[in-house]
Amino acid sequence: MSSPCCTSAVLVVFMALTLGAVADQSKERGCDVIGDESSESQMERALLKKLEPLSQMRFNVTVEKGKTENYVYHLRVCREVNSTLHDFGGLVQMDRQSGRSTVIGRINETQVFNGSDWIMLIYKGGDSYGSHCSGEKRRAVIMISCKRGVTADSFSIISEEREKEQECFYLFEMDSSVACPAVDSHLSVGTILLITFASLIAVYIIGGFLYQRLIVGAKGMEQFPHFAFWQDLGNLVADGCDFVCRSKPRNAPAAYRGVGDDQLGEESEERDDHLLPM
Repeated sequence: MSSPCCTSAVLVVFMALTLGAVADQSKERGCDVIGDESSESQMERALLKKLEPLSQMRFNVTVEKGKTENYVYHLRVCREVNSTLHDFGGLVQMDRQSGRSTVIGRINETQVFNGSDWIMLIYKGGDSYGSHCSGEKRRAVIMISCKRGVTADSFSIISEEREKEQECFYLFEMDSSVACPAVDSHLSVGTILLITFASLIAVYIIGGFLYQRLIVGAKGMEQFPHFAFWQDLGNLVADGCDFVCRSKPRNAPAAYRGVGDDQLGEESEERDDHLLPM
């Protein structure tokens, strides 16, 4: 093989390796549940998948306590806050006065579980405490509560528990629709029958109207399909209601007698007899 061909082959291989390395670096790492990959439960995998819509978002909250504490907390869900550092930091505390950053929890030591309308995300393996909590590693607990119609909202810090000897933690909360239970969209049998019946009636009326108007050439109320039938049916229903709802027979005599012309005529002749000349 000639020298130019060898040089070209080396360049191609070098470029391929470089692009592969860049691609690996640009690909962000996600949450790794504590323990072996084979020990991850189906529920944990499902929860991590539900949290994916939040992975491209960044959340910040500022905490000021007098002049001594002025922090900004940066959170990413199952992603590194600063991917260039490769420190797995999922929740980082930044001191606004000194510029010092502290990793509160790392995504490669994740725990996740849920309830009916919430998801609890825990990042462990943060930077160690100094004089608090026996020098153990920090831990971040993020409570994600259900709020429909909102991808993510109201990220805030609730408290920092660091007065204990062990199991200290930072507690955060946020609202998101990803924590909401799935809405059951199944229709009942009655609803399906009602929709089917309404659809058939609509097809009958619209189709019959078009047929009567365009084919038969009917006008006015005659355009209604089977108008004569429905008109007779209405009369029959009215007669049936009249028959059922009457409280007495049709041929029963009235409870009172009105004054007729025959009665007035007879009484008038009797009253005028004394006026005639004898």
